[in-house]
Amino acid sequence: MEAVFRKVGVIGAGSWGTALALTLHHNGLDVTVWGNEQQAVSRICATRENRPYLPGVPLPETIQFTAELQEIAKSDLVLIVTPSRALREVAARLSTLSLKPEAVLLSCTKGVERGSGLRMSEILAETLPGHPLAVLSGPSHAEEVARMAPTAVVLGCVEAGVLSRLQAAFSCPSFRAYTSGDVTGIELGGALKNIFALAAGVCDGLHLGDNTKAALVTRSLAELIRLGGALGGRVETFHGLSGIGDLMVTCFSQHSRNRAVGERLGQGESLGQIVSSMRMVAEGVPTTYSAYECARRLNVETPIIDHVRLILEGLISPADALAALLARDPRPE
Repeated sequence: MEAVFRKVGVIGAGSWGTALALTLHHNGLDVTVWGNEQQAVSRICATRENRPYLPGVPLPETIQFTAELQEIAKSDLVLIVTPSRALREVAARLSTLSLKPEAVLLSCTKGVERGSGLRMSEILAETLPGHPLAVLSGPSHAEEVARMAPTAVVLGCVEAGVLSRLQAAFSCPSFRAYTSGDVTGIELGGALKNIFALAAGVCDGLHLGDNTKAALVTRSLAELIRLGGALGGRVETFHGLSGIGDLMVTCFSQHSRNRAVGERLGQGESLGQIVSSMRMVAEGVPTTYSAYECARRLNVETPIIDHVRLILEGLISPADALAALLARDPRPE
């Protein structure tokens, strides 16, 4: 495995960054995880546990944790696992390092930048030009990946050689990595599904039952394909792991932060109350606004995204949003 990637750097010491570090470590790779807060990194090093994000998961001594970004500079593979709103800033900091010119950058962040409408890999290409770029997405909650529950993801890159190296680095009995050349579709599927998970959570908060939630998720997939296709993704990608697969797990899982935020919205809490009580980021919130802007620019009909935005802004109640969706003119499926 050393011939594939000798040294791996993970940017982001949250639950997902830590879980991916464990996966690569299990495959025998030399892994260093960078975290932005020195105190938090010191606690991880002392306890060998990322207690705020992955409590109860032991972290081997051979996985290094650091608050010094320079420690990532000599990596052959760099995973970017930050919140989407922080990715541009972190990428700018990385650009000041002497990264290896051949170092592969792997975006594991799910989001679309507000205003620009750029995907995460596009921000990396803009900020760190010249490096091979790839993306990772799929139905993969960190809590289960860290405990080696069987998981399948999809890796995207336009360079076949890079894809084969990444697939070899990640694949193990509990973690199956598929490959695709549709970077755009993979990123959009992973980002947009978080919006629909908010809506699914609202259904849970309103106690509407399985029929309602199944109908919502089905129509969410249609909306995801409609907007994702207009933005350049392939329809077949949205029928795969980073489309329907990620949509299902995020809409139904108790691990899903976005579903949990939606549930609390459905129970009557405001977005401000919910966000102030959370340690982790629910990417569906900023992505709702980004997707809404993209849809208006492209003149794509997105009724679910539109109503999620209204709920987030407190302009409509969850119950009224549901009524408005059901009152839309009848149409063929």
